[in-house]
Amino acid sequence: MSFAKNLVYSRLKLLNKYSRSVNTSAIRLQNVQQVTTGKRICIVGAGPAGFYAAQYLLKQLSDCTVDIVEKLPVPFGLVRFGVAPDHPEVKNVINTFTKTAENPRLRFFGNVSLGQDISLQELRQRYHAVLLTYGADQDRELQLQNEQEQHVISARKFVAWYNGLPGAEQLQPDLSGRDVTIVGQGNVAVDVARVLLSPIDKLKITDTTEYALEALARSQVQRVHLVGRRGPLQAAFTIKELREMLKLPNVTTNWRSSDFTGIAEQLEQLQRPRRRLTELMLKSLSEQSTRSSTAAAGRQFLPVFLRAPKAISAKEMEFAVTQLREGVAVATDATECLPADLILRSIGYKSSCADAGINFDPQRGHVRHEQGRVLKDGEEKSVEPGLYVAGWLASGPTGVILTTMNGAFAVAKTICDDITAKAFDTASTKPGFEVGSQRIVSWDGWLRIDQQECEAGKSKGKPREKIVDIEHMLTIAGV
Repeated sequence: MSFAKNLVYSRLKLLNKYSRSVNTSAIRLQNVQQVTTGKRICIVGAGPAGFYAAQYLLKQLSDCTVDIVEKLPVPFGLVRFGVAPDHPEVKNVINTFTKTAENPRLRFFGNVSLGQDISLQELRQRYHAVLLTYGADQDRELQLQNEQEQHVISARKFVAWYNGLPGAEQLQPDLSGRDVTIVGQGNVAVDVARVLLSPIDKLKITDTTEYALEALARSQVQRVHLVGRRGPLQAAFTIKELREMLKLPNVTTNWRSSDFTGIAEQLEQLQRPRRRLTELMLKSLSEQSTRSSTAAAGRQFLPVFLRAPKAISAKEMEFAVTQLREGVAVATDATECLPADLILRSIGYKSSCADAGINFDPQRGHVRHEQGRVLKDGEEKSVEPGLYVAGWLASGPTGVILTTMNGAFAVAKTICDDITAKAFDTASTKPGFEVGSQRIVSWDGWLRIDQQECEAGKSKGKPREKIVDIEHMLTIAGV
């Protein structure tokens, strides 16, 4: 080895040793900033879609670097802030995402908001390709009068409240009443019902935020209605979630037998997952008559089918009785009122348009695209070269994490295919994200936040105690 090469090697070795020994976000960012060659791809959003796409791209493109830009100081999106705290096994995907983040060709930039700290146009100038995966952060509404009253809140916000999304600690839901009515019958709705009805000792060993645990310990909620406009055969919750509800200690599930008229006769026509779910509902229904009156006096989970929201008042909610016609719920003139000290709306999410440069469909609440390729403005089906979308921002809020993984892999493959086909320029040099005066949280910064949360949780017998104050996060991260 020549003297010059030996000198360079020695300096690089010394720099790497110094970078590992000094634990600051700034040094970590300066170190990875030196990667300037190859294809540069930016992913906006550090949730499941973003990390799965990064995993695929890093595996398939040996000469690419991937930067993940996230508006929060912390990664993992809905895995951190959406998955129910009593489902720790679902959060194990964080281990996979962490392994991806440790790839030397990946950089994490937390506390960077698209449309505020950096524009889409700037990102496209700095990268060969940009993939948008920032998810769905808005609620679909019932479009009813009085929907903005204090006792009507979204299930999304309630989930964010007990999961520690920064800002959600201000929600302060009123749990002093006996009756909660949840409008919607998806897994999110069932998660919320389970948290409301679970024994507090069961939740204390999860990463439910401390302020939520205190409020749930004081809760006077005894009955939770779970209301859907269609029938049992169209219920959106899955068998796993229903089993958990049926097994909750000191909670009785009461079905309405009239909702199941003619259902047993249709079992043989159903596909296996739907048949198994329906069989479980019918089995639970058949066991109701054998329960003691003492059990019925405790906490109750009350699924109600064939009811469509009609009106909201102070202590109750009015529903129109519906009939199914070719799978569509049609309202009749008949109505029913259900008691509702608190109303939780759980009828779906929608995305927001983070940047004016995004071809966004406000009606459908997602980015206009063709197989993950973002379309140009107008009616034409022509695409924006090098601009892609995946996850709920592309599909709407459907499916589970496995669905998101498959979708993200598919779009990442499309990016690889387009690079091979030279659908956009990858030969020019792109600078990537450059850290200026912004307070950027690197992956090392996140690891410091993670360590502090885990230590705080350990003293309380919990996996972690999430930090909800962004300024506190930034201080811990060292920025």
